[in-house]
Amino acid sequence: MMKIDRVDIIVKTRLGMERIAANRIKEILEDAEVNPRPNGLLGLIIVKTENKFEAAEKIREKILEADRIILVDAQTKAEIKNIIEETVKIAEKRIGRKESFAVRTVRRGRHNFTSVDVNVALGEAVRRRIGARVDLTNPDKIIRVEIIGETALIAIIPGGEERKKLTPEKKELSRYMGRIAIVQIPYLGSPQTARIMGVRIGREVQTFEVKELVISPVGLVDGGELKNFIEGVFEGIDSRYKIQVKSYGRKVRRVPVYIQDLHQLVRDRYGREPIIIFEPEGEPIHRIKGKIVGKILEARRVNYLLGSREGVPLGLYRFADLVVDLCPGITISTDYAAASALIATATILEEKLAT
Repeated sequence: MMKIDRVDIIVKTRLGMERIAANRIKEILEDAEVNPRPNGLLGLIIVKTENKFEAAEKIREKILEADRIILVDAQTKAEIKNIIEETVKIAEKRIGRKESFAVRTVRRGRHNFTSVDVNVALGEAVRRRIGARVDLTNPDKIIRVEIIGETALIAIIPGGEERKKLTPEKKELSRYMGRIAIVQIPYLGSPQTARIMGVRIGREVQTFEVKELVISPVGLVDGGELKNFIEGVFEGIDSRYKIQVKSYGRKVRRVPVYIQDLHQLVRDRYGREPIIIFEPEGEPIHRIKGKIVGKILEARRVNYLLGSREGVPLGLYRFADLVVDLCPGITISTDYAAASALIATATILEEKLAT
């Protein structure tokens, strides 16, 4: 890799957007040296300028393609010893004894250490010198170490600048979604359509990691059509599950699939577990959201009954705890019904848990 000259600002973009963003930066910062894809690294731009604070503000205001803008506080050789030495000098001035911090390292190139090695060694060195505590989840300050070949760029930024999927203000909902059983009347028809519908529904239930999916035919159905739908369901669950395993930092629960006649399922679970039907004849969800949330918080399993082309049989309404209309005046198609019900549930659950 080529040697990296002085760097004042690091700009990160989507892969392939570096040159577009770099050209825009050159337009608004006439005196700056802008280098997209340094050493061929995609998604990266390095900037050298006389007033990095003013330049960074202009980039924030005018460059839509800039996903992350990092002001560099120090630059040193990409060796753990050097990184610790330079970072501690800055940390003593920028991180208070009563504050928390975390170290995030991105390493590009070949080295005799890993990003985790840097995080551990640097975190311990800063903790000992300052006395601040390490908090990897919600730190007050973040020490960012961006390594490009033989060069390490160091920055200390407020923890609030790091956008996270889950913060203390957000309520984790997967445990509650794991109490919901989706009871789905299968979509039957042409082989291709039935399979596509199955795939979509399978992906939806796996996305939310519900307790179970019960495919519930009404009476006598065509075995071939049902087979196509079921195969699609398993394909959808498998495809989403594989993505979740790769991207989640936790154990993923694969949704189990069962088959039971709808009337027999209601007969079996009626009186023992909440049964909620989602059909246009029901009450608008905003009027009964408290009842829905209450049942989810109290029960070990809540059954959501979802129709298909003909909807849930009217006779079962008498045995339902609630009949819910998700969107008055609009009939939600079969392939979106499960997702719509689950998203609505997540919304009212989060609202309740946040109060």
